[in-house]
Amino acid sequence: MKHMVCSIMLFSLMGLFSCKAQNVNNLSVKAFADALAPETSIIDVRTAEEFAAGHLRGAANIDWYQAGFVESVKAAYGPEQPLYVYCRSGRRSASAAAKLAKEGYTVYNLEGGYLAWTEAGREVTKYEVERFRTPAGSALEITLVKHASLEIRFNGLSIQVDPVAELGKKTDYAAEFPKADYILITHEHHDHFDQAAIDALRKESTWLVTNARCADMAGWGKALANGERLQLAFGIEAVPAYNTTEGHLQFHPKGRDNGYVLTLDGLRIYIAGDTEDIPEMAALKDIDIAFLPCNQPYTMTVEQCVHAAQMIKPKVLIPYHFGNTDLSGLPEQLPGMDVRLRALQ
Repeated sequence: MKHMVCSIMLFSLMGLFSCKAQNVNNLSVKAFADALAPETSIIDVRTAEEFAAGHLRGAANIDWYQAGFVESVKAAYGPEQPLYVYCRSGRRSASAAAKLAKEGYTVYNLEGGYLAWTEAGREVTKYEVERFRTPAGSALEITLVKHASLEIRFNGLSIQVDPVAELGKKTDYAAEFPKADYILITHEHHDHFDQAAIDALRKESTWLVTNARCADMAGWGKALANGERLQLAFGIEAVPAYNTTEGHLQFHPKGRDNGYVLTLDGLRIYIAGDTEDIPEMAALKDIDIAFLPCNQPYTMTVEQCVHAAQMIKPKVLIPYHFGNTDLSGLPEQLPGMDVRLRALQ
């Protein structure tokens, strides 16, 4: 009996040391949530269909069952980065965690998975979310809703950019997002201006910032002309957005539409709106994140997008509003720039 007890203790200790050696840590929902920060690397190992139905904010989707799972993780994350993984119930992610630990990663697995997370009432999203820190250390998240529609969350504020409900993937703004503190509209086209979406997001204190035409259409709001600035809870500058190619000038005439440069706690975000690679872009300085459109005949060709990025020199480039344009070669044409290709057709 004494020998059996000793054997059990020995095997238990071996299991403990083995788990520790493999760098796998199982976390409760609360512990997992408490550990998350803008720089946290979260991997959803479920299928693409499961991911699209809802996922943790900031998670990347790498299917455990896909061929080359480990290689895909290695391509995206260095071995020094701790990884936070989850699946539906915790079983697939436990296998993924063990496999990644053998590759030298420190891995944290969500006990109970997505089911436990949602049962605990934790926030999920249907959209990709990019997470940043401002120079002063504040957390900032950008939800990539679709096409030209974005949401920025900063210091408890919700800033909606060109919210549109009925375009491709339907967006129920009233159910999926908090009421907006600020709504920014670049111009009047249906894929940027949607009165129903604005009404769904509006509360008594909401600011609407737009160009003159959209302020007239909405019947309210602060109109900014190109070059005008406004200091709210963040800085905002309206910048030009227009076509330059002959035969396309009627789509976005010079002087009518806006792009915006936002300055939030020292972080500068350029949201270009619908524009080509106009010379005014050369005057934009210290841009941390740039959203550039790429779908001729309405905005830029791939070559124009490359030229615009070379003028602006953002730290992070996220192409958006690109329809069926093939952007797969864009990162190679901008060596040294952090180009992030996301689902923003």
